[in-house]
Formats: sequence, C-alpha cells, structure tokens
Amino acid sequence: MNNILEYKGYRARVDFSAEGRIFHGKIEFINDLVTFEATTVEELEKEFQAAVDDYLETCEKLDIKQQKSFKGTLNVRIAPDLHKTSAFGYGG
Repeated sequence: MNNILEYKGYRARVDFSAEGRIFHGKIEFINDLVTFEATTVEELEKEFQAAVDDYLETCEKLDIKQQKSFKGTLNVRIAPDLHKTSAFGYGG
C-alpha cells in the first residue's frame, strides 16, 4: 500500500482519520507547513495539487525561494532518486 502523493516534484504523506472519516496530508521534507484534506481519494489528489500550486504562487507573490522536497543533499551529495529511496524506502 502506498500513502505518498507526488506532484511537481513535491511529495506528501497521506493519513486517514477513521474518527473524522477524512484523509489529510502534508507536504514532506520542506520547512514550510503545507497541508490539505478531503473526504474522497479523488478529492484528495485535487486538494494536494491545489495546495502545491498555491504554495508555488504564494512563494512567487512574496518573492521567496520555493523549497524543494528533495535537493539531493544530505551530509554528502547523492542522486535525488537515492535521496527519495532513503526517505521513503522505495524509489517510486
């Protein structure tokens, strides 16, 4: 089972609240807080994409540099795909 969404180079981990019967997610590996939620899987993907687009637009409006989830650096420089694999356990 995969609970990771990806869009425009950003990745989000998704969780489900049985109590609230809602999906919620957060863009991972950036310092800014970008979250989204939905009640269906289809809506969840749309909300994630809208959250990423809003983040990018906000950065542009405020003239701040957009953070990227994976830049390919840890304490040593590695390939971005290897960085993804080390963070999520797969290279998908």
